[in-house]
Amino acid sequence: YSSYHINKYQDDHPPTPAAVYRCRAAEALPPQPGPAARPDPHAPCKSFLHRPIPRTQHTSNHPPPIPQGERTPVSPRFQNTGLPPFWPYCTSVRQITSTILSPSSSSLTTLQWTRRLETFSRESDSPTLALSPTSHPHNIFKIGTLTELCRQTNSSLGASLRDLYINRLGINTPAITSPSQIYLRTTPVPRALESLQQTFSTLYPPNTRLHSPETGIFPTPVIITRAHADETLYPNDGNCRRFAALSRAFAQRAADRHNNTPDMEYLNQLIGKWMDGGKVAVDSRPRLSGVMDTINATLAHGPETRLPKEFYDEKARGIIEKIGVEEWFQGYRESEEYRRLGIGGLVGDLVERMVKSVEGRGDGVRFGLLGCHDTTLAGMLASLGAFGTERWVPFTSHVAVELFTDNMKGGRERGGWFGGLFGKGKEIGRRPAEELGEEEKKKLEGYYVRLRYNDEVVTVPGCRMEGRHLEGDESFCTLAAFKEIVDKFTPKNWKQECRMGRGETVSLPKVPEPAGY
Repeated sequence: YSSYHINKYQDDHPPTPAAVYRCRAAEALPPQPGPAARPDPHAPCKSFLHRPIPRTQHTSNHPPPIPQGERTPVSPRFQNTGLPPFWPYCTSVRQITSTILSPSSSSLTTLQWTRRLETFSRESDSPTLALSPTSHPHNIFKIGTLTELCRQTNSSLGASLRDLYINRLGINTPAITSPSQIYLRTTPVPRALESLQQTFSTLYPPNTRLHSPETGIFPTPVIITRAHADETLYPNDGNCRRFAALSRAFAQRAADRHNNTPDMEYLNQLIGKWMDGGKVAVDSRPRLSGVMDTINATLAHGPETRLPKEFYDEKARGIIEKIGVEEWFQGYRESEEYRRLGIGGLVGDLVERMVKSVEGRGDGVRFGLLGCHDTTLAGMLASLGAFGTERWVPFTSHVAVELFTDNMKGGRERGGWFGGLFGKGKEIGRRPAEELGEEEKKKLEGYYVRLRYNDEVVTVPGCRMEGRHLEGDESFCTLAAFKEIVDKFTPKNWKQECRMGRGETVSLPKVPEPAGY
């Protein structure tokens, strides 16, 4: 069983962090004894472990994308409501550690330091320390920075993943002696790296990172990153001009559709007085998606950083998130080019790793974590036709991409001599399904892929047809069918395709090109 987890931390109706992860942990625990009438605090959680999984077993767990957790807004907004621009939820700024060269020994050592944030005074351009709502300069965040709450929820997530995938399903060993036993990758954004580090710290706590028999020490964990220009772990509109142009076109369409509607008028009646220019719109200032960002960030934290109650109106939040999902993710549902440039590189990577594992050409890694963003999760699911919601991706969200074998068909990972026997010939890798010969297609038989979004199983629509899923359960997509679907939006040369259409007018598909088929 292979699984890759991709996580993001936002919450539509945020319960306490403990409740969020008690819910996850409860899914991996046996039913607790007690009176039948006793309320079950985990009733909303659906346990896939307690459901029978027909005649399959896990072979490996390919890296789940993990978006960053609870954070400050990415821009200081609505100070006219009394919302402070600087939030006091970051004790970690008192214990920052950097690597430096020791002047005495010419060896590397560490320097621990405390960060204080400086800004302009309101009255002039004179420099002044940023202060909390209680006028203290301690624990102040920069914008878009993880809070202590995020560190708690990330830690709970790592412990939950350990209980499920290691303790219960045995995907990876309970202890590791080498960094090569787990795959860790993150985007260049600091909060994604910090989320990944925090999650790993409880997935494999220090006492489970054992000394290597060869060296007597445990090497430092390896976390893979890419340059911004090469990053495909999020929709990279900053380095893919064609995708940026398509994104603007879909955003403009959302504005044209929603700016003059009864729903937008409802929002204006509630919060328009706090907007620049007195008007709420998809493309207002701040944008409607920016309004949503501040609402979600404030909801996740304490009373010192709250907006007026009108911002938390349930109907208003539903409208804002519905429009936000359309603006940001409808392109994946309707345009193959959008899918290919926005998220195709990442999903193609995941499928390639699964195929290599089946062929016996993989690196032997059975579990991994990817630190990414909400746009990664929703973009990936929407591209597979599996994001059937109008709600924004909550904090602490994750997606698991799981690889199974069918015991009845004898599927198993082809490693060692077995892999050598069947691994000869041309590698399948990223080659499209239509280019594969019959013998190559047979290598994929007996393997199934399943997706879980926040521990809820989701189904790819193109896998529902007969012969494309495990008999009796449409959520178990055959690896061959899953690869065929993903191949359609896996870029051949992402950078070259990103440069196409420069200077041309962008036109959206006249007829939607459905995702997940």
